[in-house]
Amino acid sequence: MTHVIGGMTVSLDGFFEDANGSISALYADVDDLQDSAYMKAAQAETGAALMGRRFFDMAPDPDVYADGYEFQVPIVVVTHRSPERQPKRNDRLFFTFVAEGIEAAVRRAAELAGDKAVTVLGGADLNRQLLAAGLVDELRVDVMPVLLGEGRRLFDGLPPGAVRLAKLGVDEEGVRTTLRFRVLR
Repeated sequence: MTHVIGGMTVSLDGFFEDANGSISALYADVDDLQDSAYMKAAQAETGAALMGRRFFDMAPDPDVYADGYEFQVPIVVVTHRSPERQPKRNDRLFFTFVAEGIEAAVRRAAELAGDKAVTVLGGADLNRQLLAAGLVDELRVDVMPVLLGEGRRLFDGLPPGAVRLAKLGVDEEGVRTTLRFRVLR
């Protein structure tokens, strides 16, 4: 069975976006991350990715993914509707749109990942759904040293006690701190 890695980047006070819907304060280090050991390790372990439709739509032109997205792997998008046209692809990165639910999307991503991990690239709603359904094996939360004060929190809406975790470790890359947890079943 493929290892599914969920998680996102949050502020120290737990927000994945600010009150205006912006994520820019959480990615001030994005240029430093591109060639970092952190990114290289994530890329090496990822065989396929899961993405929510809202996250997919954040790109002004979805063709940019094939041209330079940091994860050059097949990407499964959980959606209620496929886009009007299929985005550009290359020999490593292509999109599969799955409208049959998150379980079907995880199955498809696992098939595409082979013996590597399925990494959840975004968004928060997808991460919460996957956690609530027991479909995440490992949770990685990147914490940035910024206080947003308000916005949208990553774990809001999860029922109390729905997810049990065991700490795996803490990693640091520049200003970013990654908290790693095994999701207990």
